[in-house]
Amino acid sequence: MNKHSDNERSEGAAPDAAPSGENPVADDKGVKISRRHALLGGGIATLAGLGLGTGAGYAFGKSAGKTAGQEASDVMKISYPFRGKHQSGITTPQQQQMMMAAYDLITDNRDLVIQLLKDWSLASEKMMNGNPVNDPKQSKLAPPDDTGEAYDLGPGALTITIGFGESFFTKDGKDRFGIAQRMPKPLKGGIPRMAAEKLDPDQCYGDIVVQACSEDPMISMHAIHNLSRLAFGTASVRWTQLGYGRTSSTSTGQKTPRNLFGFKDGTSNVKGEEAEAELNEHLWIQPEDSGGKYFAGGSYLCTRKIKQMMEVWDELVLQEQEDTIGRDKLHGAPQSGGHEFTPPDFKKKDQDGKLMIAEDSHVAVVHPDNNGGRRMLRRGYNYMEGTDSLGRLEGGLMFIAYVRNPQTNFIPILRKMSGDAMTEYLQHISTSMWVIPPGMGENEDYIGQKLFES
Repeated sequence: MNKHSDNERSEGAAPDAAPSGENPVADDKGVKISRRHALLGGGIATLAGLGLGTGAGYAFGKSAGKTAGQEASDVMKISYPFRGKHQSGITTPQQQQMMMAAYDLITDNRDLVIQLLKDWSLASEKMMNGNPVNDPKQSKLAPPDDTGEAYDLGPGALTITIGFGESFFTKDGKDRFGIAQRMPKPLKGGIPRMAAEKLDPDQCYGDIVVQACSEDPMISMHAIHNLSRLAFGTASVRWTQLGYGRTSSTSTGQKTPRNLFGFKDGTSNVKGEEAEAELNEHLWIQPEDSGGKYFAGGSYLCTRKIKQMMEVWDELVLQEQEDTIGRDKLHGAPQSGGHEFTPPDFKKKDQDGKLMIAEDSHVAVVHPDNNGGRRMLRRGYNYMEGTDSLGRLEGGLMFIAYVRNPQTNFIPILRKMSGDAMTEYLQHISTSMWVIPPGMGENEDYIGQKLFES
């Protein structure tokens, strides 16, 4: 589902297309209170997701992956370059599959952490080109250097994005690796607790995060599998999350997807083709920002795992659903009229003098016009984890947003979600925040190198 269906500008409705490397372009109140309590036994859900996207990618030179992406007619042949001004997997046209993993470092040895980042960067570059992490061994008496489950699948538009949590810099008051003073201020303290949250601490935060997106679940899993294997002895997996079916669009070449409530999601999100000035304002960390010396060209990643009460939502009449979201369910147009990409008119009233878009509708709560123009880039995914003991679906949204500053572009909007009519049908169960370093340059050896060597 999506909280920020409208936290962004309008996007085109062209069919999905293959990316092109440097600037890749490929690919809603009513009678609902008692129903939820009747079906779920109470428990108010929390705040909903947010959204906004931005940013066109930048790559050095012509990699084989870039060429493949330009010429591919099969999504499994699409590849993106690992090196560039910004990390891949942010403004890259959003893929259909995702696996995210958070890791805890089990060493205080700075050199081992640097070596891990070197190993991960090298392996990521190879896997994004559709290659194994190393050439196959001839000897059958040693473990293979690649786990092998993605052999013959191709690159599959894989992107790998790496970021650091607050505990990467300091933990229990200790400067772990001599870089505590370099932690950007917006990262400190993470995301504040919100009303009616029910967070699972084992699914929150961590020292390092890796986001692997692709067009095939096996390829995303293969990437996390191999990076976890390389981390043995230095870092351990804290939590993982699988996502399927994007709930956002990061390119004007992509159609607006639907969430598990059946509504189009992310119509107003920022897109990668927007002007550089817009992306710099809302997405990319700037040199003058806190930590800009080390993170300019990077971003902040904010996540919220949000369970959706689908069985309760399913019992609402269509009008209730649309009033909750603020949009037409079939076509995605705002209730004030027009088509999907018509800007919502929050002052328009019907013949009885009632606002056509309710003030507590999702659209009204999160739209940039009602939030000082603040926007974010969204890359969320649906998730499904079977059913509970009563047969209710255990699924929802893995909300993912990238912003220049979470203290201005994410947290204030999240706080407003407590007044969003849709929150009655949601339960936030995990949260995290990470700083994402810029991309890796041609003469660099690993992601985050400036942080350790500048």
